[in-house]
Amino acid sequence: MDDIQQQIEQLKSVVDTARQEIELAVMFHETWRPAAYDSCLHARIGTSYAAHAFQIIRLSLRRELLLALTRVWDTNKKAVRMSLIASRLRNRKFFEALVECRARSSGLYSMLEQMDEALRLKRDQVLLLIDKYLENGTASEVLNKLRTVRHEHLAHRQLPTLPIAVGASDTLEQQAEEGGQILWATDDEIEQFYQDNLEIIRLLLSLVQGMAFDLSDATTVYMHHAKYFWASARGERTQGHPDYHPLPS
Repeated sequence: MDDIQQQIEQLKSVVDTARQEIELAVMFHETWRPAAYDSCLHARIGTSYAAHAFQIIRLSLRRELLLALTRVWDTNKKAVRMSLIASRLRNRKFFEALVECRARSSGLYSMLEQMDEALRLKRDQVLLLIDKYLENGTASEVLNKLRTVRHEHLAHRQLPTLPIAVGASDTLEQQAEEGGQILWATDDEIEQFYQDNLEIIRLLLSLVQGMAFDLSDATTVYMHHAKYFWASARGERTQGHPDYHPLPS
């Protein structure tokens, strides 16, 4: 096996590992979402003793989501690196070999030119999304913020210079010592980063492995499961519960 073929096999492995991380992110995010935004669930939990465990579960899901997302963008040479994926796909010789490999494995070598065109389009879409978060990208600051959260508060616990407040949205916020600038990513920034990662992995699975895997289908499944889990927490206030009691009008 020559060097290029080894690099292709390595890329397939990296993409598959990234897929596993993003699937975890989907599980965490879709289970967390009702806990963060379901006002009826919040009203049911209220300020009871159960609220303490509820807040712990909700915050834990958010922390695990951030860890899963940032692991895909690691800088460790032994870990998944989006920068490595982008570098491979930009290499002309590597990309041509990848297209030829895909054409042979799918039995469509006679349509090599058409496959090259289709895969080139997907490659450009992937690179556009990856570049968005790399250095000098339009959203590079979002990734920098999330890495800061990971390094200082999730993977490690750095001694704080200022008190940290965990908001109702479960997004860490801290004021910089100078200028009052918010250091951490907002919920909207995290949501966009999450959605972009789903799209990157969907495109990579198709481009590198020839796999049609729409992660929005997995999102729907875990959203459905989360709905029934949190319905049990709402108890008799949830329609369908054997002791259902509607809220007073």
